Amino acid sequence: MKQIASFTIDHTKLLPGIYVSRKDILGSESITTFDIRITQPNVDPVMGTGEIHTTEHLAATYLRNHKEYGPKTIYFGPMGCRTGYYLLLGGDYASKDIVPLLTEMFEFIRDFEGDIPGATAVNCGNYSDMNLPKSKEYAKEFLDKILYNIDDKHLNYPE
Repeated sequence: MKQIASFTIDHTKLLPGIYVSRKDILGSESITTFDIRITQPNVDPVMGTGEIHTTEHLAATYLRNHKEYGPKTIYFGPMGCRTGYYLLLGGDYASKDIVPLLTEMFEFIRDFEGDIPGATAVNCGNYSDMNLPKSKEYAKEFLDKILYNIDDKHLNYPE
């Protein structure tokens, strides 16, 4: 079997950042898949399931309610390796195009107070596995270390 494109990225050189993982054409529409890498693979500890799950709920809610990107948001969810998330948007984008969107989103998560959207037994299959404080901590760290001063090495996959 042919190896999928995301497995061809050298994860020993991959830094936290925002990367275009792939672009697909569905009919006449482009879909851009982003690799939002929160931790450095095989170096940093992986994120726990509670904070990943919390970030997923908050980010998906934020994105789907966004005035501009809400209608373009196809999917936001965690990577199985627990080092980041995938975001699929309708449209043809570069990584730098969504820096303002992700900055707003992670600020929303960092500053969030109250009940986590969809975190009830009726709305979620594992509603008790949430960790808002840790989710907020990861959001703050990603903002401070990556998004607020993002550069090319955090926007383009390593060669």
